[in-house]
Amino acid sequence: MTFRRFLRWFLWTVLCLVVLVAVVVGSGWWYFHPTVQRTNAIAYGKRGDRELGLDVIKPARPNGLGVLVLVSGGWKSGKPGEFGAWLVAPLLRRGYTVIPIYHVSQPEASVMEIIEDMHRAVRFVRHHAKDYGVDPQRLGVTGGSAGGHLSLMLATRGGPGPADADDPVDRESSAVQAVAIFFPVTDLLNLGKSTENLGDGGPPKSFRRAFGPESTNMAVWKVIGRDSSPIYHVTTNLPPILIHHGDADTLTPLEQSEWFEEKTREVGRPVKIVVHRGGKHGWLTMMFDIRKFGQWFDEHLRKQGTTSHHHHQLTQRLSQ
Repeated sequence: MTFRRFLRWFLWTVLCLVVLVAVVVGSGWWYFHPTVQRTNAIAYGKRGDRELGLDVIKPARPNGLGVLVLVSGGWKSGKPGEFGAWLVAPLLRRGYTVIPIYHVSQPEASVMEIIEDMHRAVRFVRHHAKDYGVDPQRLGVTGGSAGGHLSLMLATRGGPGPADADDPVDRESSAVQAVAIFFPVTDLLNLGKSTENLGDGGPPKSFRRAFGPESTNMAVWKVIGRDSSPIYHVTTNLPPILIHHGDADTLTPLEQSEWFEEKTREVGRPVKIVVHRGGKHGWLTMMFDIRKFGQWFDEHLRKQGTTSHHHHQLTQRLSQ
């Protein structure tokens, strides 16, 4: 091969590689930037003098189903409008309307108050579901770490509000119909192998202020910790739950999800745990897990809709 022919071959190869890289990068950018219609900072309530906000991110081809994203890490949240839609691109690509929920961060708001506000958020979305183009009876929820814990609090304690509430939003149910989350804490009274465990039976060492000024009073903490732990509120009414958890997580060890799964199995409502080998409190490929979350919501939210549709058709036939 002459030098000139080699040079021509080399340049052609380089050009092909450049084009290939450009196509791959361009396709990735396109995938993670779906066309959406976004409304930010919708007020769903108040915490003290602070307004609580949520966003509504609607895809180009909505499927009529909504997934709430609880924006919380260490029970700290962001400002409405800050959540990046690219983080849930796999859900938006499947047609889900994504609704990021923000809260007042601890310690300004206690974890107990944040839990209350998440119930309020679900009730608000359900009350305004028609405005957002989603089915009020088929709501999913997702989040990671504190967002996963809050999601499980909705899964275990969500339900109808008081029928005599002055605000019609508060009469709505805060129940969710499917859950897909990352590495939640499920038992605050048993922190196990967590680096947050001081061994004194008290709250996580870095989050004592998050549970209010009386959290260091052990008698009070036993009540607070139990009320705020999903594992103590498991019933047969649990929605389908998927948990992705790393086996190298030292902040929220895998045992937290395993204990929760054991408890749910006792009532005949086992959850699905996907263990990430070597995964710590987060891992680089979590974006690919969001696709699995989308499949989980497809399986459990869409199926509910099919069942309801068939039931409606049967009822119509029987009434004729």
